[in-house]
Amino acid sequence: MEISATHRLDLPYESKCTALHGHNWIISVYCRSEKLNREGMVVDFTEMKKRITDRLDHKNLNEVLPFNPTAENIARWICEQIPFCYRVEVQESEKNWAWYEKESE
Repeated sequence: MEISATHRLDLPYESKCTALHGHNWIISVYCRSEKLNREGMVVDFTEMKKRITDRLDHKNLNEVLPFNPTAENIARWICEQIPFCYRVEVQESEKNWAWYEKESE
């Protein structure tokens, strides 16, 4: 998925990231299941977009997420929103990305 969104970070040190700024975020979502649903999917991409893209695209993430919107926190939140998701990668620029991965259950 790709979203365009702004955010500012709440940091205990001086950083230009505490000012409102934007990114074209690239989000990779990894899901797995032992079985596919009757349509032959693990998770429908349309449902995934409703849960993520529709809620975050062209938004100020500080206004729509209840936490400090770091790439790491965003990755964890996305993973929690998608059924069968075990890993999310969030890239906010060419050189800056983070991922969250659930521990094996």
